[in-house]
Amino acid sequence: MNKTVVQRGLYFGEIEVGTTYVHRPGRTVTETDNVLFTTATMNTQALHLDAAWSETQPFGQRLMNSMFTLATVVGQSVTQLTQGTIVAQLGLTDVTFPNPLFHGDTLYTETVVTDKRPSSSRPGQGIVTMAHTGRNQHGVVVATASRTCLMWSEEGHRNALEAAGTAPGSAGG
Repeated sequence: MNKTVVQRGLYFGEIEVGTTYVHRPGRTVTETDNVLFTTATMNTQALHLDAAWSETQPFGQRLMNSMFTLATVVGQSVTQLTQGTIVAQLGLTDVTFPNPLFHGDTLYTETVVTDKRPSSSRPGQGIVTMAHTGRNQHGVVVATASRTCLMWSEEGHRNALEAAGTAPGSAGG
């Protein structure tokens, strides 16, 4: 009999406050990433687009767009923590960029679960707060953020899938 394994994040009951999750692989960021993200989001900041002008500024080169950095930090956590087990992202707070990220740097992220509680208004779901830290290849912190998510409990998710007829083995799934 063949075994089936579905890639997923953690359910509410599997998440432990105080646990640090180290997300790998890292992501080496490129000039192309920066230019595409910056132009796609209509951000015309010369620090991301104009190499000659950026050379005259304090860091001496273009910086990676901080919103790209933030999105990548959060994105690096998805497979390990929230893939298929998140209901909704509720918010991001305390976002900082204490040091720049440059083209060619490799971004590594780790996440510490700082709080969790069952939802008082949504049975089968819980609220999880995480602190994300992004570091470059030298271990220098380039981004931090606190993120709050609404997460499924395993039973709540199974019940929702069965009710929708999309659970494995149900008539619709």
